[in-house]
Amino acid sequence: MANNQSVRRHLDAFTRGRIIGKLEEGRSVTSVAAEFGIAHSIVSRLWRQFQTTGTVIRGFRSGRPRGTTPADDRYIVLQARRNRRQTAGEIARHTTQATGRPISRFTVARRLHGGGLFARRPVRCVPLTPAHRRRRSLWCREHRNWRDNEWGRVLFTDESRCSFSSDSHRILMFGSCFLFCFGGIMYGSRTDLHIFDAGSVNGTRYCNEILLPYVRLFRGAMGLQFLFMDDNAPCHRTVAAEQLLESEYIEQMDWPARSPVLNPIEHVWDFLGRRLAARTLPPVTIRELRWALQDEWAAMPQQLIDTLIFSMGRRCETCLAVRGDHIPY
Repeated sequence: MANNQSVRRHLDAFTRGRIIGKLEEGRSVTSVAAEFGIAHSIVSRLWRQFQTTGTVIRGFRSGRPRGTTPADDRYIVLQARRNRRQTAGEIARHTTQATGRPISRFTVARRLHGGGLFARRPVRCVPLTPAHRRRRSLWCREHRNWRDNEWGRVLFTDESRCSFSSDSHRILMFGSCFLFCFGGIMYGSRTDLHIFDAGSVNGTRYCNEILLPYVRLFRGAMGLQFLFMDDNAPCHRTVAAEQLLESEYIEQMDWPARSPVLNPIEHVWDFLGRRLAARTLPPVTIRELRWALQDEWAAMPQQLIDTLIFSMGRRCETCLAVRGDHIPY
């Protein structure tokens, strides 16, 4: 089972009757399928069933007894919703251990389908042109030999959206992480997690809620060695944001477009999402979601930050090995 899952619903009896009524009026199968937003083959099968049996009601079908109880079915769906990365085989093993009865991955897949969960094949959502690959390779070539103290002057930042269900309201959160040197020893750290209120983030909000209270603070603490990394989001490249960074003498790191895989904080978002999904009582309101995010952010292990930022050299080498193409990070 893959990371993303979609929801499918069967046609109810009323909708089936409406479809047959329109076909009896002389409408074509293609036009009816387009009107209801369903596949041509579904309407065609319904019409053939009606012509053969005189009804389109889903009949009862006998078969061998079900291998799971309704409680087992709910447990299977709950396991899949809590961890979208689990495969059907892993869920089958967990369910077998919990119930003491052997349950196959095919049974798990059918129960997930019955619960409205369907696996989708992951796709690369960040297409790279030859120009993107050239810029990524050039950036990695310039930074491949950076030492730990050079990465220690970089403040990595990023934004991410988060929601507690696929159809709920989402919130936007901003986080950053960096290394700092004290007594010749490198330490990883993370700033406060900032959660935006409702609405989009424009250049003004970015300046007032991120650059002034956070970035300027770390620039003052670290001095002229400070280097600020942000991506190429439109709100980061407004005239107001550029003028503010220039007035505060904040040096920006050149960042290649469409390169989230090179930003270590992307793995922080992934860790935060998995921790949020594994909570015993998942959040069901926006306020609970904010509290849960802040709790998990504060409980994030320090070793994770250290490992991610120390991996920048390997990221550059791997990206160069594939000539700027996608890398498995």
